[in-house]
Amino acid sequence: MFRLDGYGSFGNSWPMSMGNWQRVSTAKQLADYLHGELTNGRWKEKMPGVIKLAGDLGVSRDSVEAALIELEKQGLLVAQGRGKRRTIVAAGTGAKTRALRVVVFLFEAGDRSTHYIVELMHALRNAGHHADYAPKTQTELGFNTARAVQMIENTPADAWVVFGGSRELLEWFAASKLPAFALAGRAHWLPLASIAPDKVTPMRMSLRRLMELGHRRIVLLCRPQRVIPEPGRFERAFLEELESQGIATGPYHLQTWDETAVGLHKALDSLFRYSPPTALLIEEAPPVIATLQFCMKRGLRIPEDFSLICTDPDPAFEWCHPSVAHICWDSRQMIRRIVLWTENLRFGRDDRRKGFIKARFVEGETIGPAPAAKS
Repeated sequence: MFRLDGYGSFGNSWPMSMGNWQRVSTAKQLADYLHGELTNGRWKEKMPGVIKLAGDLGVSRDSVEAALIELEKQGLLVAQGRGKRRTIVAAGTGAKTRALRVVVFLFEAGDRSTHYIVELMHALRNAGHHADYAPKTQTELGFNTARAVQMIENTPADAWVVFGGSRELLEWFAASKLPAFALAGRAHWLPLASIAPDKVTPMRMSLRRLMELGHRRIVLLCRPQRVIPEPGRFERAFLEELESQGIATGPYHLQTWDETAVGLHKALDSLFRYSPPTALLIEEAPPVIATLQFCMKRGLRIPEDFSLICTDPDPAFEWCHPSVAHICWDSRQMIRRIVLWTENLRFGRDDRRKGFIKARFVEGETIGPAPAAKS
């Protein structure tokens, strides 16, 4: 039976020096104990479940769960979902394995402040790896694959995480011998490990809600890379849903903008000058914030003049009033999957599994009846 301190007590313990004593929680002591057992190779591949560990060690299930979460933060375990046993990713016989240098190739510079990218960098480093950003982003390279390849070949790295990669870029990684993980982007059907939020279902739900409110002029504002050379999976589903509701679709419904702040405001100005939409969906949070600023300058009201939906989540939305309608998902699953892939790579395992994260539509206060439908 697991003993929490040298005296067989199952309460909190503290060092003998009373000059500077510090209480140590049951969960912390248990995490330290399990850390040692993992290092000694007591368990292989999968960690026992919470109920079994609690029974074997004679402690509460809550303490075991808290200890396992602490080991996840240390990069020793990766959760596999509710009711599933955690995967051991950095344990074994105690033999040391070298840390990997993981380079994250961002879509644009602003992605550095995206909350799940920040959390991913911390998680990789907590797992003992050297995580860094690529010298330039895809935007800074002008989405030129030849320039990107030159940078990649001149950047020391054991593994690459490509955020929002184009089809051409991901095809190059798939053909090369460099281990790469596609975080979102056009990795469908490519032999690369990948994960992305499955935003299609909640997007369809948002469109049906808009049409219930009388909307017909519905526009998706997206980056050019999402529709060139052809619309991506999400964009195709957007058009298909409109057509299933009797709306004849065309270029109007998929509006693009140049990859600059000026380009975005020009696109908005043109859109609202000639054929203003009654509902606007925007990919990613920064353009949504810029759109809100555009509305203030133009005297447009949301949702009185048009409804607004972001197809991504952002912590800043919690501070918005009215609250922003958006599609959200649990980014922790994304982070765990990438850490697990990195650990598998460290131990020589070929991991090219693909996955989607379940997403949901959050109907905020930026949705209202279409202007023509109001009395």
